[in-house]
Amino acid sequence: MSPHGNPDAPASSATEINREAPNASPKVEAAPEAGPAVDHHDRSTWGLWEVFVRSSRGLSHVHAGSLHAPDAAMALRNARDLYTRRNEGVSIWVVPADAIAASDPDSKGSFFESPQGKDYRHATYYTKSEGVKHL
Repeated sequence: MSPHGNPDAPASSATEINREAPNASPKVEAAPEAGPAVDHHDRSTWGLWEVFVRSSRGLSHVHAGSLHAPDAAMALRNARDLYTRRNEGVSIWVVPADAIAASDPDSKGSFFESPQGKDYRHATYYTKSEGVKHL
């Protein structure tokens, strides 16, 4: 894919992703005892990718959504087509969904609570001293 968006035109190595993400969508080869190989063009074997878009320089990438693709290059193209149709972004990240580690939302209380006896870590622990202005 070229930097101008034409997928048929070659691009420089600096602007094109030429590598596949590990474990994103494994291609199964035929082993002698395993039978026929699985077709990697079959959409049911495509991996799930999470898409992050940066809307302008200097801002953070924000999660835009998810998509299925067989490899990183196709995930990047599909993300561009799906999530930046109206020039909303200047940068796109695609990450295999199985490469993301996340906390469990159900254990929010125990995961994010301060340890017992460490209330001093929060500003609400302290009182304003008398005679101190602008605090």
